[in-house]
Amino acid sequence: MEVKINIAIDGPAGAGKSTVAKKLAQRFNYVYVDTGAMYRAITWLAIQTNTDFHNEEELYALLTSTSLNMKNGANGELVLLVNNKEVTEEIRSAEVTGNVSYVAKHPKIRQEMVHKQQEIAESKGTVMDGRDIGTAVLPKAEVKFFLTASVTERAKRRHEEQVKKGMDSDYDTLVKDIAKRDKIDSEREVAPLKKAEDAMEVDTTSMSIDEVVDFLYHATVKRVGQ
Repeated sequence: MEVKINIAIDGPAGAGKSTVAKKLAQRFNYVYVDTGAMYRAITWLAIQTNTDFHNEEELYALLTSTSLNMKNGANGELVLLVNNKEVTEEIRSAEVTGNVSYVAKHPKIRQEMVHKQQEIAESKGTVMDGRDIGTAVLPKAEVKFFLTASVTERAKRRHEEQVKKGMDSDYDTLVKDIAKRDKIDSEREVAPLKKAEDAMEVDTTSMSIDEVVDFLYHATVKRVGQ
């Protein structure tokens, strides 16, 4: 595509958003913005500094005094830096995963993150994924998708991903954790997990990652062409 646009990809935990967004960005030669990693980063830092996940003011003070940066690694993978320290793998720990929704539900934290994300998207040519991109972060994104999959399928994917990385993983626990995160994300007061009215919903339960990427790629080209 000659015209650069912003693509928003939303959906619940474990729906494959990050992997799909990353690959789609590569297809278009766009910048991939992993918003979930940004929330994971401040959650990781809260753990390191013994900051209370439920204390909005303490978390906000921590976030506003912290440098968060993303860049592409040598192999095209996202590299996340917190105060110039790479934490790409650390933010994927079970402890971070289990607490990130508590951190992300605070209005002040979301407001500051949204500001950072909107600044990145001003120059267009981004693929951004999260839970409220199409509704709150980039409501004017030219193309929006909402990826879904069954809880059991999402738990299966997360389990396989963790085992592949050599992490301890229990499928039954993941099913419960994902269901709990869906509830927290959907019921929070500020920018809850919700499909934008103009987003295309894609159920990925029976699709491979490459099939999803192909579908989104052609759907984007078709929509922009119109």
